[in-house]
Amino acid sequence: MVLINNLIGNFGKYHLWLTFIILVNKFGVGLHQMAIIFLAPPTQFTCPDESECCDNPIYNTTLFKRTIITEWHLICKDSWLKDFTQTVFQFGVLIGSLIFGAASDRYGRRKTLIFAVVMESLTGIVASFLPDFWSFTIIRMFLGISVGGIMVIGFVLLMEYVGVMYRDALSALFHVPFTMGHIALALFGYYIRDYTHLQLAISVVNMILLFYICILPESPRWLLAINKSSKAIALMERVAKFNNLPTDEIPTMTELYQMEHKSARMKRGSILDLFRTPNMRRNILIMAFLWLVCSYCFYGVAHYISHLTGDIYTNVIASGSVALCSCFVSIPLIRFLKRKTLVIASELASSICLILIAFVPEGTISIVLGCTGVFFTFMVFIVVYLYCSEMFPTVVRNAAIGICSMMARVGSMIAPFVAGLRPFGIWCAPVAFGIFPLISAVLCLLLPETKNCELPMTIEEGEALGRNQNQNITVAEELT
Repeated sequence: MVLINNLIGNFGKYHLWLTFIILVNKFGVGLHQMAIIFLAPPTQFTCPDESECCDNPIYNTTLFKRTIITEWHLICKDSWLKDFTQTVFQFGVLIGSLIFGAASDRYGRRKTLIFAVVMESLTGIVASFLPDFWSFTIIRMFLGISVGGIMVIGFVLLMEYVGVMYRDALSALFHVPFTMGHIALALFGYYIRDYTHLQLAISVVNMILLFYICILPESPRWLLAINKSSKAIALMERVAKFNNLPTDEIPTMTELYQMEHKSARMKRGSILDLFRTPNMRRNILIMAFLWLVCSYCFYGVAHYISHLTGDIYTNVIASGSVALCSCFVSIPLIRFLKRKTLVIASELASSICLILIAFVPEGTISIVLGCTGVFFTFMVFIVVYLYCSEMFPTVVRNAAIGICSMMARVGSMIAPFVAGLRPFGIWCAPVAFGIFPLISAVLCLLLPETKNCELPMTIEEGEALGRNQNQNITVAEELT
């Protein structure tokens, strides 16, 4: 709604401060999401009797002193468990995205994000002291739940504060700390060669987020959407003062808006509201599929091309750097291109690159094509975060992003199995990865355009989006 940004500004000093404290949590998310690389790195071992498997193997600890593989003997018939623990973690992220997304629409952005941050700190630290594989895996699942919540709520809170003209750039910058955390993991892994110390270190770093308890604000959009006008007015007055803007008209303008939208604002949203009406049902189903494909291709192809170097630290830095480049390249593209145009073009480029891998000799060319595919896939990920937040109304926005993030986790859980299709033919995995972005591009044609549109507040506004594009408020109209 234009009212809020007219009263508190589109992007002032308060917005800059809020952006900083929200982006900090994505750095920790990147550390935890990619930590399995150094918790369970490739491990060499020998048996005293020179057999392939035995009960008392001798591990090569030259590079890593202790890993979950050496600690719990996850080799031979139990080697699948090292991948299973990451699958369970991603399942936790899936559950967290859905639960916290719905909870934040009902109980508020501030309360649920603080709860997720406290949960992340506690479960991360506890995981570093657990004595057996199953307790470690279960606690990491709860860690994943908290990570899913942090990812969803932080993004929505930021988008609900900034003005429409700044959402595109901030949606891209939102992913920069994640990629920096991914890259920084190589530094943690290089200096900390014991998995318990590594898990503890990346968890202690995240404890800085506990300052949210004291300073994290609520979303004024959410407060107005659930009829808490007095709290919204007090919050907007505080933000306006921080941004050196007048506060005299805030109570009057807010009350007038609430009276004009009295009938629409009486109802709180739920996940079911996303599926009750035809336009929103179509939009959420297509958007969820887009997120699934993004995660499926990003994690799967990154795994598939992991052989580009034998040095694990170089590999982590390289893959993180590709994603980081996507963040910065996407900023001007998001600013000047329509959301739908950019998603379709990037999906088509990703599909072409990935399918071509099946028809070129393995080596430098296939690696370059794979990295290019990851580049465009991550760019789509950046855009759909913004696209999704703009497409669905305030009362169900977090629920929508929660569902989509949940589907993204499904994609990341499937990806390793698809990457493992190599024994059935070197063409199998590239084609299996490349065909789905093509399908996504076609489905995206059915979605409404949201560039320069004000965020919808009610279910009615969300259903009308795309049905009558002329009703949307553009930036030009906002400035007049």
